[in-house]
Amino acid sequence: MTNFISVQLKKASEVDLAKPLCKFIQQSYPGAEAQAEHCRAAEELSRLRKSALGRPLDKHESALETLLRYYDQLCSIEPKFPFSENQICVTFTWKDAFDKGSLFGGSAKLALASLGYEKTCVLFNCGALASQIAAEQNLENDEGLKAAAKHYQFASGAFQHIKDTVLSALNREPTVDISPDTAGTLSLIMLAQAQEVFFLKATRDKMKDGIIAKLANQAADYYGDAYKQCQYKDTLPKEVFPVLAAKHCIMQANAEYHQSILAKQQKKFGEEIGRLQHAADLVKTVASRYDEYINVKDLVDKINRALAAAKKDNDFIYHDRVPDLKDLESIGKASLVKSTPVVVPLSQKFTDLFEKMVPLQVQQSVSVYNQRKADLVNRSIAQMREATNLANGVLASLNLPAAIEDVSGDTVPQSILNKSKSVIEQGGIQTVDQLIKDLPELLQRNKEILDESLRLLDEEEATDNDLRTKFKERWQRTPSNELYKSLRAEGANYHNIMTKAMQADGQVKERYQSHRDTIALLCKPEAELNAAIPSANPAKTLQGNEVVNVLRTLLASLDEVKKEREQLENDLKSVNFDMTSKFLTALAQDGAINEEAISVTELDRIYGSYTQKVQESLKKQEELLKNIQNAHQDFSKMKQSNNESNLREEVLKNLAIANDNFVELVANLKEGTKFYNELTEILLKFQNKCSDIVFARKTERDELLKDLQQSIAREPSAPSIPLPTYQTTSAGGSKPAASTPTPAPRTMVGTKPQPPARPPPPVISETSSSSSASAPAGAPAAPAAAPVPTPGASAPAASTAPSQAQGPPYPTYPGYPGYCQMPMPMGYNPYMYGQYNLPYAPSPMYQTPGQAPYPPPQQPGYPYPQQPYYPQQ
Repeated sequence: MTNFISVQLKKASEVDLAKPLCKFIQQSYPGAEAQAEHCRAAEELSRLRKSALGRPLDKHESALETLLRYYDQLCSIEPKFPFSENQICVTFTWKDAFDKGSLFGGSAKLALASLGYEKTCVLFNCGALASQIAAEQNLENDEGLKAAAKHYQFASGAFQHIKDTVLSALNREPTVDISPDTAGTLSLIMLAQAQEVFFLKATRDKMKDGIIAKLANQAADYYGDAYKQCQYKDTLPKEVFPVLAAKHCIMQANAEYHQSILAKQQKKFGEEIGRLQHAADLVKTVASRYDEYINVKDLVDKINRALAAAKKDNDFIYHDRVPDLKDLESIGKASLVKSTPVVVPLSQKFTDLFEKMVPLQVQQSVSVYNQRKADLVNRSIAQMREATNLANGVLASLNLPAAIEDVSGDTVPQSILNKSKSVIEQGGIQTVDQLIKDLPELLQRNKEILDESLRLLDEEEATDNDLRTKFKERWQRTPSNELYKSLRAEGANYHNIMTKAMQADGQVKERYQSHRDTIALLCKPEAELNAAIPSANPAKTLQGNEVVNVLRTLLASLDEVKKEREQLENDLKSVNFDMTSKFLTALAQDGAINEEAISVTELDRIYGSYTQKVQESLKKQEELLKNIQNAHQDFSKMKQSNNESNLREEVLKNLAIANDNFVELVANLKEGTKFYNELTEILLKFQNKCSDIVFARKTERDELLKDLQQSIAREPSAPSIPLPTYQTTSAGGSKPAASTPTPAPRTMVGTKPQPPARPPPPVISETSSSSSASAPAGAPAAPAAAPVPTPGASAPAASTAPSQAQGPPYPTYPGYPGYCQMPMPMGYNPYMYGQYNLPYAPSPMYQTPGQAPYPPPQQPGYPYPQQPYYPQQ
């Protein structure tokens, strides 16, 4: 019998995985140490792909192990990296394993930015290489039989897995080799071959004939099903179909043969002969139809010898009736094989390169949790800051604590001096001016980055639309306007954010202008500040008053609340809890993550005590402010009222308000600067994302254009033209002279010889005409002396032919109206025209009376290229 069927490997284009993965890692993982470790793993993965797919693989276990390790790594990184057209866009290009290309080159291939596609193709190669390794095994020993059976069952499982998952993995029509139909057929073929291996082992181990017959019958059944699945398809190599048909017959013949032995043992001699006759008919069919693919001579001889002996014994001894084939009992079936399921890891030496990297689902859950945490913390901090601003506003409106410090009426209160010193230390008015000046530059930089990002998308989308309009349904890829929806939504979000930031900048500038003079006054030296504050009559009677002491106590308590609030804000910011382990545990236990339930529970446990302290602080401040306002009313009644003191108190109040405004303005401006700088980093990542996807789309576009050009080139532009008679056989059927070079067949691919110019029609002289007339009808005229070939002239070699079959410039083939067999004039050699010489003389031709002696010359612009004249031999 012939060798087993093995599957060819798919060929992959080279891809650099390290660069896009490292880029994603640097954008997604802040720690430098983690980045370096993950990038090293990405480079190792890229090297592993090159080892598995970038070179021819030996039919050996080590090569299969390399493929399996790469497949396992792909499965491990799938949940950790977002491979897609609009995130990590890596285009994988694979050729159809069974496509041989065409005369014009090229082969069916598919390029997709899908990790599922890469996994499917790698698994196909795993199954294909396993089938090749199995086919190389020595089936004369137990080790070879076991290895072959194991690899065939693994290959069957691999192809079955592809059949079940390929459509969901690709979300589009795959190439023929990995289509569900083809993968299912290959899986069944591998299963049939595994069953045949078990049949061979049972035969070698000399098991009972009844068992061997059932094993062979099951193998025949598998082969028959495989043949039925692919007999009407032309996707697999052409030798597969006759091999499957032959194997079906052979396995059935073996089943009948071993069942006949069992019948003989049971004294059923007629059944023995019937089964042997059926077996003989089956192998006879194989020998007559499929002998090119499978040699069954040994099996034929064995069955025929058994049949002859059985007939002889029955004729002379038993005289048992031979039943009809339809009356024979069916042979049972025994399957010892099953497709090996694909369970990751497939490799025994697998080590996860990205073991420390959390899955993408966990990353997303952690990201949402961090957002929830940030919202809670910011909300608490915002409540405390709003309460602090309210307290400062109330105190400023009451001119506290300056009012109870300024009992002399002619010096700057200590609280105002402290505020002035603080403002000067922070840079004063110059700091605010510089911060305000920097904002427009930062804003403009961010606008330019965003505009450039969107411009890249617009240009690529316009190109895609133009090509889609040009090629219509041939342009089969995701439209750019659909692919970029998420990116454009993200860009619109950034635009809205910058619009709101510009509005906030305007409010800050307006507020600054309204308080600029007072803030500038705070920045002056103490003497100038004291001179700018109006003096008032002393009110020394208020010194040591109980009301003043109460106010001081209340203000001290309020200051203590503010300090506690600052510490509480720092505590809220510093709390850090890694939720990765929580989400990983949930994913391992349930197979999914209920992020909301887990996050809410953990946030309440971690931040519950802090939020309670915030509420207590707010409530305490509310009581203190109420008491301060009541005490200030009593203080105001006791204070002597005059115009100077009222004017002084108003100036001191404005200075206190100016200090609060300065602090808030500086905080707002620094926060705005920080916001724009952080937004710049985000927009740069967005620009990189846009640039990456545009580059990937350009690569995909160039690949698709190349495929389209090859496809268009392969399409016939005109109907095929049959070869004229003079290019195939001689007119008279005579053999060419031994010295005349034979022109190459016109359908072979080779170097196209340069043709001479077509000569004009000959002028036949009366002498030649009379000579032709005097010659016997149908006899060739005596040829003129052939020209001597020019030394060094190139003659068309026997293996040289035009690059493609082309028709003649005038119709001369049989069946065409006006067809005639024309002789060349005796003394005329058309290749002596001009400067062209033919290195061999044309053979004589024959003329039918009534036809033109030579066809008209080729006219300029004729749609076929000029042909070299090959004389009829």
